[in-house]
Amino acid sequence: MKTNLTLGERGEGRPILVLHGGGGPLTVAAWAGHLAATAPARVLTPTHPGFQGTPRPETLDSIAGLAATYVDLLDDLDLAGVTVVGNSIGGWIAAEMALLGSDRVTGYVLVDAVGIEVPGHPVADFFALTPAELARLSYHDPETYGIDPSRLSPEARAVMAANRAAIEVYAGRSMTDPTLAARLGAVSTPTLVVWGEADRNGDPEFGRAYAAAIPGARFTLLPETGHLPQIETPEALTSVVTEFAAATQRPVDAA
Repeated sequence: MKTNLTLGERGEGRPILVLHGGGGPLTVAAWAGHLAATAPARVLTPTHPGFQGTPRPETLDSIAGLAATYVDLLDDLDLAGVTVVGNSIGGWIAAEMALLGSDRVTGYVLVDAVGIEVPGHPVADFFALTPAELARLSYHDPETYGIDPSRLSPEARAVMAANRAAIEVYAGRSMTDPTLAARLGAVSTPTLVVWGEADRNGDPEFGRAYAAAIPGARFTLLPETGHLPQIETPEALTSVVTEFAAATQRPVDAA
C-alpha cells in the first residue's frame, strides 16, 4: 500500500531528495531553498509520516520502511539521476536506501548520520537530554542556534513532542541498528559522508567509521559546524553537496 506523503518541492534542475532528521522538516526547509537556487536543482523535501503533525500508518514503523517508501517515491515520480541527502536519522534512511540499490540514485550524502554502532564512540542519549543539553552537543555555537522551548507556543511544543515520539517509533531509543555497519559493505552507489567537527551527538570518529563501512565512500569534515550543517554552515554544506552531485552525474543524466 502506498503511503501518502507531505512533499515540499523547490527549484528546477537535477533532482535532489533531502531527508530531514529528528528535528523535523523545518530543520531543512531554509537550506532546501538555498540549495535549489544555488545548484540549481529540483529539491524535494518529504516529511517523514508522523512528523510535524502528519499521519503515520501503523505499519510504517522503521527506518527501513521509510527507506522503501522513498525509493517508491522516486519510482512514482519517475526520477533519474537523483542525489539523496540525509541529515541525522535522515542519513540513516539514506543509508538504508543505498542498500536497496535504486538505479534512480547516482549518489548519497550522509550528513552527521546516526544508525551504526561504533565501539568507544556512542551516540548521545537523545531521549535523556534536556533541550539545552542537546543544543550543546548539536551546535558549534549553541547560544546562537539552540532553541528554548519555553519561548515557543504551546502548539509548537506539542509538535516537538510528537516529533520525539515519531523518532522513537522509527529509530528506537538507542537510534542504532547493530547490523547496519556490516550491511553497509554491500553499498555500491557513490557515497559522501559529511560531518561537523563540533558534532557531539556522534563525534567525527563516529563519522569516519561510517565512511569506512561503505566501500569507496569519501569523508568530509566541516569546521565550526555541529550536527546540523544545513542550519549552522549552509553555504559550506551546499558547496560539498553540489560538487558531489556534479561529480556523480552520469552522462545519461546530463542529456
